[in-house]
Amino acid sequence: MPAAAPAFALDTAAAVERLLRFLSVNAITGHEGPIGKELAAALQEVGVPAKAITFDDAHTRIPEPTPIGNLIVKLPGTGKKGAKPILFMTHMDTVPLCAGAKPKIAGKRIVNELEGTTALGGDNRTGCAVLVTLAAELIKQNLPHPPITMLFTVREESGLFGAKHLNPADLGGSAVGFNFDGRSAADVIVGAIGADRWFVDIRGKAAHAGVAPEKGISATMVLALAMAEVYEGGWFGKVTKDGREGTSNVGLVGTADGKSAGDATNVVTDFVHVKGESRSHDAKFVREITAAYKTAFTNAAAKVKDHEGRAAKVKFTSRLDYVPFRLKSDAPVVKLAEVAIQKIGRTPNLRTTNGGLDANWMVKHGIPTVTFGAGQNEIHTVKEFVDLREFESACQLALALATAE
Repeated sequence: MPAAAPAFALDTAAAVERLLRFLSVNAITGHEGPIGKELAAALQEVGVPAKAITFDDAHTRIPEPTPIGNLIVKLPGTGKKGAKPILFMTHMDTVPLCAGAKPKIAGKRIVNELEGTTALGGDNRTGCAVLVTLAAELIKQNLPHPPITMLFTVREESGLFGAKHLNPADLGGSAVGFNFDGRSAADVIVGAIGADRWFVDIRGKAAHAGVAPEKGISATMVLALAMAEVYEGGWFGKVTKDGREGTSNVGLVGTADGKSAGDATNVVTDFVHVKGESRSHDAKFVREITAAYKTAFTNAAAKVKDHEGRAAKVKFTSRLDYVPFRLKSDAPVVKLAEVAIQKIGRTPNLRTTNGGLDANWMVKHGIPTVTFGAGQNEIHTVKEFVDLREFESACQLALALATAE
């Protein structure tokens, strides 16, 4: 990262202290209550009025248990009249691997005292600290800015649910969005992949596997035949068809509650639950990959029969996790991002990602949104750390974006 004189006055020590504070909060995805409370308290401490801090009701629409809604903060404009509102956003949850992390400073990094045991949670407590620091500096320095909405979403790590189920009308009519969730502050993520999540219930029939296996219908064999067809057809892993690309994977194989599909080797397995996903930057291709799995499981079920000719049954369901998007390089939000990055002495790097982001849903909701990094490294692993130089750059960038004319 090239050295550059700070473009804006920034209390770096306070920003890092906030980040340490948020990293210390144990609040994984689906258990966001403690971090939501901590963020609301921190915002009030830096001068945001309590009445400007609310939690929405998105959690009442999320299909998984979620204790609180998204945290929404409204800062009225202090610059020229008629300025269009802008959105700053991040997600407040972490992956389950972060439970119990203990952050500490090591040089220009924040690392985990429990390295090798848990992840750290920089994804995405870095974004949380950037947004709270933005509010702190705007208020303390009395910097002119347009109306700003800050959004801290829930359950990003378990399906982008908070962003998906929010009410866009709660975001103050924001014209553009800036999401902080990644490694480098100079990266401008202008596009992201779309994904389906799918589920299969395979129902067979139990029988004694040693005495009369022919009387059973093996749900396990249905799974095996289906996966063989998917693999041979080129639909598993990296998928390339007629110039289109995507990926797919099978995750959980067992019962619906995560237990083993079979209890004993001498019993023909009568039920298997399967969870998988399909991804692509091409929305239609996502559906084609998912359809290939559905066809394979249907075909396999018809082949596995008992001695009387009765076949297995499958129930295949899928849901749209998030839609792909790609913003044009000359889109206003992209140009704003490039100018702001240059203002803090960095060179903008436009790119896309093969992961899903809350920005996927913001674009779907009608708010063009780009994503920047804030120092995350080795996320979702026990080697995770935060690069404090990138974190400071992200704080500078947020100020540049908020005060751009």
